[in-house]
Amino acid sequence: MNRQIALEWLKENVSSESLLKHCYAVEAAMRAYGRFYDEDVERWGMCGLLHDIDFERYPDEHPLVGVEWLKEKGFDEEFVVAVKAHGDHTHTPRETHLAKALYAVDELASFIIAVALVRPDKLQGMTPKSVKKKLKDKAFARAVDREGIQKGAEAMGVDLTDHISRLIEALQVREEELSEQGVSLL
Repeated sequence: MNRQIALEWLKENVSSESLLKHCYAVEAAMRAYGRFYDEDVERWGMCGLLHDIDFERYPDEHPLVGVEWLKEKGFDEEFVVAVKAHGDHTHTPRETHLAKALYAVDELASFIIAVALVRPDKLQGMTPKSVKKKLKDKAFARAVDREGIQKGAEAMGVDLTDHISRLIEALQVREEELSEQGVSLL
């Protein structure tokens, strides 16, 4: 499966603009970590793109329905397990870089986008310091699991500031690419 086919499949199952934007953001972050680990960037990006494919239609069963769909489409075991493991409630161990990265970027990518939405320059000029300041503000983006963000960075063995910086950069680059297609993360 290539990205275009994956994107069409995602859009068949997700109509929420905010959920699509979240998937694009997680895709961007996963591509960055694919490069970091010298892995297949397209495959890693697709994992981020498809990780919430079942969330809109089956929120109570997410990600288990999506996991079955991914198996049916022929995705390999590592990919499927990474998607399953991004939900703490599945109690699936995160043993691979792919699984650890998906967990670590899921909440943080959305949080960075939330920070961008309240900044005049959006993603441009954003620093890890401004993101960390918002992380301390419990009233801001309340639903974001701050403990999970920290736990994800620790599980990957990366410094939180470096992790945030890598995601900001990935989101900035992806926003430029998507804007050429008439799409935005924001």
